[in-house]
Amino acid sequence: MIDVCLLGTGGMMPLPNRFLTSLLVRYNGKCVLIDCGEGTQIAMKKRGHSAKPIDVICFTHYHADHISGLPGMLLTMGNAERTEPLLMVGPKGLERVVNSLRIIAPELPFEVRFMEITEDEMSFSMEGMPEFVIKAFKVNHNITCYGYSMSLRRQGKFNVEAATKRGIDRKYWNGLQKGETITTDEGVTYTPDMVLGQERKGIKLTYTTDSRPTEGIVRNAMDSDLFICEGMYGEPDKLKKARENKHMTFYEAAAMARDAKVKEMWLTHYSPSLVNPMEFMPETKKIFPNAIAAKDGRSFELKFTE
Repeated sequence: MIDVCLLGTGGMMPLPNRFLTSLLVRYNGKCVLIDCGEGTQIAMKKRGHSAKPIDVICFTHYHADHISGLPGMLLTMGNAERTEPLLMVGPKGLERVVNSLRIIAPELPFEVRFMEITEDEMSFSMEGMPEFVIKAFKVNHNITCYGYSMSLRRQGKFNVEAATKRGIDRKYWNGLQKGETITTDEGVTYTPDMVLGQERKGIKLTYTTDSRPTEGIVRNAMDSDLFICEGMYGEPDKLKKARENKHMTFYEAAAMARDAKVKEMWLTHYSPSLVNPMEFMPETKKIFPNAIAAKDGRSFELKFTE
């Protein structure tokens, strides 16, 4: 199960009723934050979340509305007496950008580690959680920008009959079920494939903002249970502006969701001029019926289908 909370849905600047776009994802006691614009930690507190347990912060790009809230977030973490290392992931230049912002947060009681994305696509897992894979993929904005997919793999069912037939002691079953390879004191090696059935359908979440529609977004979002995508403009006459500024409209996002065969799409990163996103949803739903004009704080639990 993955807990998803879209903390804010605004683009460019925070508004009284709309925080800047950021996403909080929680799985098995671990927390991942994507982007940290001005006011992100306030949005978190409104939803009852704490900054202290965040393990990873991923940045799509380094425009201010996606990273300007970082110094305050780090200071809040420090004041909460956090000591665990914090991993930051983002495009090339990450360490330079973060250290520049840290001029006002120079001393922290925890280590900040950096992982720069230097390829068009890159995958990684958090320590001790190989089943939870985060993949960054390049999109098409006016500066280097990435989207992120998070996949939770699900192993096959444990086959008691196969384990018994092989004479595998019960004390090794739990480890094998977790995907561990076990070698006994007698030198006998047991591997998970000996007792696990075919891998079952897992969970997939894809998040992208600040981009024109691309084949790479569709490919990386393919079959996602939830696709969170920028919808900067709902007004049909804003297509030219979207093209010029490397953003996208509701209708372009809906077409990608349709082509990627996702289960559900949440629109986010609205232009400050877009007062009522719901006004444009009837036409959007004609393209992709399971489209939702998300509001700040929208939360959902993604669960295994079986």
